[in-house]
Amino acid sequence: MRGDGMAGRLTWGAEDQALDDPDAHAACEAARLRVEPGRAVRERREALGTSQAGLARAAGPQQPAVARFEAGGTMPPPPLPDRPATALGARLRVVFEPLDRAG
Repeated sequence: MRGDGMAGRLTWGAEDQALDDPDAHAACEAARLRVEPGRAVRERREALGTSQAGLARAAGPQQPAVARFEAGGTMPPPPLPDRPATALGARLRVVFEPLDRAG
């Protein structure tokens, strides 16, 4: 797909080139680091049938803070990420994954 001629709008080809840019790659990696912990919390919370409000009551933050964390909008400072894990009956674990196995 190519652009519609609007200035500043990326075409598919330009997007591919942008992803090869080290700065763009670093930005994508930073976004991934914000999103993955929140996604893990949301998946565990949903598997247990707990609402965001229920998790907030058990873990301490307000429901909007839980929603922002799950959406990847915030990263609470340590040891705060351990609170949702404990409230969800889980243990927070940080793992280094070799890049050749990363998805």
